Amino acid sequence: MHNILKQEVFEANIKLVQEKLVILTWGNASGKSEDGIIAIKPSGVDYSKMQPNDMVLLDNNGNIIENNSLKPSSDTKTHIALYNAFPQIKSIIHTHSTYATAFAQAGISIKPLGTTHADYFYGKVPVTRKLTALETNEDYELNTGKVIIETIKKYNYNILEIPAILVKQHGVFVWGDSVEKAVENAIVLEQIAYLNYLTLTLNDTPSIIPQYTLDKHFLRKHGKNAYYGQK
Repeated sequence: MHNILKQEVFEANIKLVQEKLVILTWGNASGKSEDGIIAIKPSGVDYSKMQPNDMVLLDNNGNIIENNSLKPSSDTKTHIALYNAFPQIKSIIHTHSTYATAFAQAGISIKPLGTTHADYFYGKVPVTRKLTALETNEDYELNTGKVIIETIKKYNYNILEIPAILVKQHGVFVWGDSVEKAVENAIVLEQIAYLNYLTLTLNDTPSIIPQYTLDKHFLRKHGKNAYYGQK
């Protein structure tokens, strides 16, 4: 049972390495089944040695429901907080990908400067506040999830229209309504961050894309009247 979910999550984790979004063990991917079971990468396991059955199965309280002797990712509480807060999310990815993490470390949101951004993110990718000393020292991973949720509620946006966030001085969390979509969003976010970095080196005060262009590019791919691609 849930072998398909474990296979999908395993492949997602491997894809992050292949796309150079993760080096060493600096990242993780998880997925959630329709019956609420979560599969997540085991903590600190070398990607080259990892197998689909190494994915750890959990309930929505973080209890291990299948004993494979491996501990789940150290970021598990962050994943679970997001799944419980936003049922639309079916997969979560955490990376320290180079350019997106640079924006997180700088405390700068990734703004919609062009149509590449607009094709995937319906507005800026925000950055959270930094955690307090108390939040860091007491239940750090859970509080990371809480500060992400706090930021999303602050800006009051559709989480599937802006499926990513930067945790200040930390890294990147990305999600989707499927494992495949979450991986795609992680790849695109890093490319957009790279483009923003290059843009800011050429012009340190670039204009954000006009709202009408943002609407056109996002909605032609994602809106109810979307016409991009094949039926």
